[in-house]
Amino acid sequence: MTQPIIALIGPTAAGKSALAVELAALIDGEVINADSMQGYIGMDIGTAKVPLADRQGIPHHVIDVWEPTVEISVVEFRDAARAAIEDVQGRGRVPIVVGGSWLYVQAIVDELDFPPTDPQVRKKWQDELERVGSIGLHEELERRDPASAAAILPGNGRRIVRALEVIELTGSFTATLPEPVSWRPTLWWGIDAPRHLLDERISKRVDDMWQAGFVDEVRSLRESGIGRTASKALGYSQILDLLEGKSDEAHARANTVVTTVKFARRQRRRFRADTRITWWSGSEMAVRMSQEADQGTRT
Repeated sequence: MTQPIIALIGPTAAGKSALAVELAALIDGEVINADSMQGYIGMDIGTAKVPLADRQGIPHHVIDVWEPTVEISVVEFRDAARAAIEDVQGRGRVPIVVGGSWLYVQAIVDELDFPPTDPQVRKKWQDELERVGSIGLHEELERRDPASAAAILPGNGRRIVRALEVIELTGSFTATLPEPVSWRPTLWWGIDAPRHLLDERISKRVDDMWQAGFVDEVRSLRESGIGRTASKALGYSQILDLLEGKSDEAHARANTVVTTVKFARRQRRRFRADTRITWWSGSEMAVRMSQEADQGTRT
């Protein structure tokens, strides 16, 4: 019998990565990374990749696949993750999809029809974003598609660019995704923590990253080449501004904490809206999850 997929999700610093390793060891599973930035080679500290020494021999897939100069699309990432899932299931093991991005996790385990993309059209709008800023580009989106503009925040430059790209290619843009339909049988499990505890963990994580050489990691990436998408990652963007003299180290560090906390808030809101997710808490989560996974497999 094909093992069901386990989608283990939750906000940044909730403890997903460590729990996934623990759970995989209990249920003969393997980890499928759903964090697009962990797919980049050399982006280790700032993406909180689990070090090899801490993986307990559990295979991790879709990590360190692309050079940081590559612009990874959701579709490319989905295809790589699904190939890994099929390989894991083909060997009779349990794929555990782990990530904090609702879009990437859902793209992997649900059936989503993604609009077409064109690198030249996207670059045109990315260049326009650089020229006029997200507010100015949002005004352009409002002229072309008022409904989409109403659904996309003026500060979300990346999504505005994508909307304008799709509008140019197809004539319209759907700002909301359809109701999810599973690609394969999936158990949706969420891990969370009280807001104040998450905030403390995020602050400590950023401090630990700085001490581990995060600034040097970004400096090395800047010298060897880092693409537009990779350079927008949390922390990397702030340190690139630091290295370019646009801020000082204290501001870059504090801004990394603030933006990560805001990101965690958005993650929690989005995941909590999905009624398929069973939320877990407590010190024996991995054991309890393994029992639930065994029940799910037998039924």
